[in-house]
Amino acid sequence: MIPTVLRIATRQSPLALWQAEHVAAALRAAHPSLHVELVPMSTRGDEILDKSLATVGGKGLFLKELEVAMLEGRAELAVHSLKDVPAELEPGFALPAILPRADAADAFVSNDYANLSELPQGARVGTSSLRRQAQLRALRPDLTLLDLRGNVGTRVSKLDRGEYDAIVLACAGLERLGLAARIRSRLAAPEWLTAPGQAAIAIEARSDQPAVLELLAALDDEETRWAVTAERSMNRALGGSCTVPVGGWCTVTERGLYLRGMVGDAQNGQLLVAAAEGRCDEAEALGQRVAEALFLQGAGDLLRGHA
Repeated sequence: MIPTVLRIATRQSPLALWQAEHVAAALRAAHPSLHVELVPMSTRGDEILDKSLATVGGKGLFLKELEVAMLEGRAELAVHSLKDVPAELEPGFALPAILPRADAADAFVSNDYANLSELPQGARVGTSSLRRQAQLRALRPDLTLLDLRGNVGTRVSKLDRGEYDAIVLACAGLERLGLAARIRSRLAAPEWLTAPGQAAIAIEARSDQPAVLELLAALDDEETRWAVTAERSMNRALGGSCTVPVGGWCTVTERGLYLRGMVGDAQNGQLLVAAAEGRCDEAEALGQRVAEALFLQGAGDLLRGHA
């Protein structure tokens, strides 16, 4: 039976609520007779702010309570930033829709400096992402890298209080919250690789509810799915999570897909990079090929060092 009401489980951060409202609006536009409502809730990832995600269980902490709500019938779907979705979904769940990707670059944000190269020796840069730390150390080994947790507004407030000389965030999050003016410069491919799936909004639902999956599939963007499938396949083959510094960026070209991947060392800034091309219908295999190329360069040793 086709449902007439869909409830969206969402985190309560301003960015999560924006993304959930964005999906709700898209669902109402695609299915005018459908009633869509939000079910905001707190997650462990939102509550633990004094430790890095890498030490307390990874980004899956942002999903668990939302998945429980779906299993208990309190919601039919959840909305996530795809970069926060583990490479392996919990059994019984699917991603029936991935929305068109926004700007996937990282943002250099500072009140005093226009870009990374302008930062003085020893400047304090805030980021808890091991991927960002590895690339920052590769480019500027002199910088002092400090942990930075909290929602987007909290992170920007810490910068404004003078706790950091600069911080690195996702461009998409700043733009979605009306904070695009805070972006001083973009850190983007090919020189800088972002998280697999960054800037894409994903819809998660139970795999045993075909009528719900069919409604949600109307929002799926084919080109974005091709690209992020390759990125996430590479990440999965590398055993990627927020506990290891893995970056990936796939673009859709006239010839198919082009994927560039990276494994780094957040301690010394060593970076391993590999790239490959493939057809759009072989995104999974393309991701595995790039992962294999990285392993041939010694990625296993770097990954074990962060395990």
